[in-house]
Amino acid sequence: MNEAIQQVPGFLFFDHIAVSVKAGELEAQVNAYKTMGFKEMHREDVLGGDQVREVLLQVGDGPNLVQLLEPLTPESPVAKQLEKNGGRGGLAHVAFRVADIGKAFDYLKENGFKIIDKAPRKGSRGTTVFFVHPKTTEAAAFGYLFEVVQEGAHA
Repeated sequence: MNEAIQQVPGFLFFDHIAVSVKAGELEAQVNAYKTMGFKEMHREDVLGGDQVREVLLQVGDGPNLVQLLEPLTPESPVAKQLEKNGGRGGLAHVAFRVADIGKAFDYLKENGFKIIDKAPRKGSRGTTVFFVHPKTTEAAAFGYLFEVVQEGAHA
């Protein structure tokens, strides 16, 4: 393995693609994914600053998930995203799994990535997460919200 790649703190694979869903449309979206053969793996109301109802659907037998996010309050970041999109749902963020969230956080911060969270924090399903701004670095803007996820002991 390339030595430079070994320095990167353990990016493993895509954890999930998050999709914002208009309030009241979550069950219709879940049913559409189930009709395509996706399997519901987890459902949770995520409170705190997130204020969303999430449903995770597994893609095939692999580790990759689709996360549907329905806002629970008008203050939810997902509600604000829907408002910016003229009320349309769509891509909320892309999440990548890492082996060690602390190392990933420190490495990205040290290398000039614009991290939104002050430190890794509790995510849903027992995970630990942090978010990277769409204007990712001074030199490169990915143009989408980027989440870093470490699987939890309870997931």
